Amino acid sequence: MGDADIKASEWRLVELGRIVLFSSGPYSGKLAAIVEIIDHKRVLVDGPSVDEKAVVPRHATPLSHIVLTPIVIPKLPRAARNGVVKSAWEKAEVEKKWAQSAWAKKRDQRERRRALTDFDRFKVMKLRKQTRFEVRKSVANIRATAKA
Repeated sequence: MGDADIKASEWRLVELGRIVLFSSGPYSGKLAAIVEIIDHKRVLVDGPSVDEKAVVPRHATPLSHIVLTPIVIPKLPRAARNGVVKSAWEKAEVEKKWAQSAWAKKRDQRERRRALTDFDRFKVMKLRKQTRFEVRKSVANIRATAKA
């Protein structure tokens, strides 16, 4: 018999310690950790954050209001109290990992673009045109030197 490589699936599982992002509801855009699985449609979440505006109080929420992230707090006990979750949150550096993720960067970029004024959009357009001109000019110079 040959050796078989067995690896875990890439699915994000609903599990204790999984960090979730609220996609709808009053906490939309905020992070929380799954503390307890109530049933197949609801979980108990707690979101202790360093920033007071990003805190999510401990409550039951339907799975349809959240999106699972790849970040997990390892070995979080079932129904852990707020202090335990907060210390595990800080130890796992959840907010730092989230800020470094491509997902968070893309969300921030989208928010910044939404906040642009008409004049800001005009300035962005002019800068893009300038960079496009410079890139095309340098490509033309490279092609000219390659042909010679």
